Amino acid sequence: MIKNNLLQNKKGIIFGALDEDSIAWQTALQAKEEGAEIILTNFPAALRLGKINDLAKKINAPVIPCDVSSLEEIQNLIEKSTAHFGDSFDFILHSLGMSYNIRKKKEYTNLDYDQYLKTLDVSALSLHKILQTCYDKNALNEFASVVALTFIAAQRTVPNYNDMAEAKAALESIVRNFGYYYGKEKNVRVNSVSQSPSKTNAAQSIENFEAFYKITNEKSPLGNATAADCAKFICMLFSDYTQKVTMQNLYHDGGFSSVGI
Repeated sequence: MIKNNLLQNKKGIIFGALDEDSIAWQTALQAKEEGAEIILTNFPAALRLGKINDLAKKINAPVIPCDVSSLEEIQNLIEKSTAHFGDSFDFILHSLGMSYNIRKKKEYTNLDYDQYLKTLDVSALSLHKILQTCYDKNALNEFASVVALTFIAAQRTVPNYNDMAEAKAALESIVRNFGYYYGKEKNVRVNSVSQSPSKTNAAQSIENFEAFYKITNEKSPLGNATAADCAKFICMLFSDYTQKVTMQNLYHDGGFSSVGI
């Protein structure tokens, strides 16, 4: 890993680390290398199924469970985080996405709407809940940086991405809207990163993912970006080098988003 001390003396929360393949996991490693102090969090079930405790030991970070469908649990997380850090903090990574419709192979034209609402809640509305809680509690420092992970399916039709496409579109809208208010009031930056298809645990449940991954890798002039590549980009967005970048959806996909097929 490249070490430039970009995040020296900075503190933040990383949502969604599960295992070594996850972007959140790689971001935690990179942020630690760059000098950051980190709190890790994920759903209680994900904490049991994943390897987050191994990561926590490696980077000397506490793990605080949080079900982001619950506003009370988010408020508890933010309160515990400010207590741990001793004050407000500097960055957040929102790397959360869940669709039972995808896991159960439901066709887009035959969705379970109760599960659809859960997809929207966990994958998009959770960002608003986190930002609103931080806003109300003044938990983020001036020029803090919030990054949410998204995907090109928010703008383009990607078969089999299902109800997650609408969730990512809503997520990007929250980035723009809350980014405006948070920037005007407290100089906090909010951006989304639209990453290449990545071989994460969640992606493997998407039908025909391997074929799509191969196509994007071939069509992208630089090839697909890896989770580790994305982690470096996210750490740059956390850093002071991007203090005037906000409300943007930034493509980190080897150029795929600009290529005609």
